[in-house]
Amino acid sequence: MTMIDAKLVERAAGWRRHLHAHPELSGQEASTASFVSEQLSALGIEHETGIGNHGIVATIRRPGSNRSVGLRADMDALPIKEANTFQHASRNPGVMHACGHDGHTAALLGTAAALMDDDSWNGTINLVFQPAEENGQGAKAMIADGLFQRFPMERLFAWHNWPDLPAGKVAVHTRPSMAAGGDWRVDLKGLAGHAAMPHLTRDPINAAAHLIVALNTIVSRNVDPLETVALTVSMIQGGTVSNQTPETATIIGTLRTFDAEVRKAIIARMSEVIEGTAAAWGVKADYEINSTGRVMADTPAEAALSVAAAEAVGLPVTRDVRPAMGGDDFAFLVEGKSGAYVLIGNGPAAGDGKLHNERYEFNDEILGPAISWLTQVAKLALRE
Repeated sequence: MTMIDAKLVERAAGWRRHLHAHPELSGQEASTASFVSEQLSALGIEHETGIGNHGIVATIRRPGSNRSVGLRADMDALPIKEANTFQHASRNPGVMHACGHDGHTAALLGTAAALMDDDSWNGTINLVFQPAEENGQGAKAMIADGLFQRFPMERLFAWHNWPDLPAGKVAVHTRPSMAAGGDWRVDLKGLAGHAAMPHLTRDPINAAAHLIVALNTIVSRNVDPLETVALTVSMIQGGTVSNQTPETATIIGTLRTFDAEVRKAIIARMSEVIEGTAAAWGVKADYEINSTGRVMADTPAEAALSVAAAEAVGLPVTRDVRPAMGGDDFAFLVEGKSGAYVLIGNGPAAGDGKLHNERYEFNDEILGPAISWLTQVAKLALRE
């Protein structure tokens, strides 16, 4: 069993709390990247910055092997106003680490420190600190900037903290773990006028209301019940005053799927419903439906290696875990490659302690298990 030094865990917790207090949105992680770079320099670890905007790759080499492996952590935060009042709560108004990327980054820094002090392995380990996961652009930007040409990696591994999974328990999937995502937007344009004279207007609010209802029937009436799909309306905008029918209304949402053909059929049906509803209510619809995500599915050998790494460091493992409809652009990093993405339990969570909630908090007690797993999975990957 690999034991991570308590002082290192405490140090990682300090990094994590600093990051939590200074969150930055996708594509804006300049201070976060600077902090990561400073810690890597202090550890004496070679690294390159500015990859795919604010991405960083740190490289640790030991002679005796030409094998290579990559470990990835995401660094960005969310546009959420934090409700927590502890000392390390967000100091950036309206921005919060509500998904635990602060913990992921701190754990990868801790892994870097642990690997530097461990002479039991040979080869090359690339530590990928990735920006812009939340908007799905960071992995693609790093790839476009030559990530794999500049830093060859035979295998890649990543993890995500998971509320309500027992703290430190490692979940390794036997089927796809994360869905392919993508947002969509519909702009409805009618004819503005006095709200007391509705017959002289073409009401985009009314059209939007009917469109929301119609879109919410697609999954229940046009998709095989055995398929897993989430089609959600998450935002509606329109109007500025109570006595006017506005000219425009906008609805925005997300579409999550596992099957490419199902996704294609849903998009076609969405288009029909949007155009038909707009015509029925006499408004114009401009819309865009994006497919920006990829399904995250482990390759079998790397899933087995993830289990072996957890067991080797004494962490409990479950393979009986359901997929999540959330997405992660780590799927782009492993597309056509070998890799695995595991969950590590964050411990019990009340209703307001879930991911993307304004009261969510990463559990520092799982930094030790996360660093242990990352360190061990990298070493096992290099030995095979």
